[in-house]
Amino acid sequence: MSHPAEQTDLPPLPTSPQDLLSKLDAIGVAYTLYEHQPVFTVEESSAHTSHIPGTHCRNLYLRDKKKRNFLVVAANETKIDLKKLEGVLDCARLSFGSGERLWQYLGIRQGSVNPFTIMNDSEQAVTLILDAAMMDADLVAYHPMDNAMTVTLTPADLLRF
Repeated sequence: MSHPAEQTDLPPLPTSPQDLLSKLDAIGVAYTLYEHQPVFTVEESSAHTSHIPGTHCRNLYLRDKKKRNFLVVAANETKIDLKKLEGVLDCARLSFGSGERLWQYLGIRQGSVNPFTIMNDSEQAVTLILDAAMMDADLVAYHPMDNAMTVTLTPADLLRF
């Protein structure tokens, strides 16, 4: 059985990795691009990207009982307690959003989620939450729409994006 991101019969991404990198170039964001084996989990990522400098991050696409959508971007080391997060976000019953909703709202497939996907949220239906510890790092690392690549940039440049 193939993983969703490996399927070739899926529609193209609304923003390709090349589109994203061109946008970063256009707004003067400095980044370093690394290519590696496709990775789908934090554990897999550690095996293939540990040589890449910076704070490596994970992305949680969540939905609450009122059907509000959140994209939580945090350092891999940051512990996330969904019950505590409900209090912080003033919501109830957070759960992981489906792959279909992830595609609908952020135009990305599971395994390649990243904070840059917020550019695909034309309805502004997803609230982006950035981990404070991650934002204090010198460099942060994310997939640029493709889980066979990682880009590193400063948190200030992420905010500028």
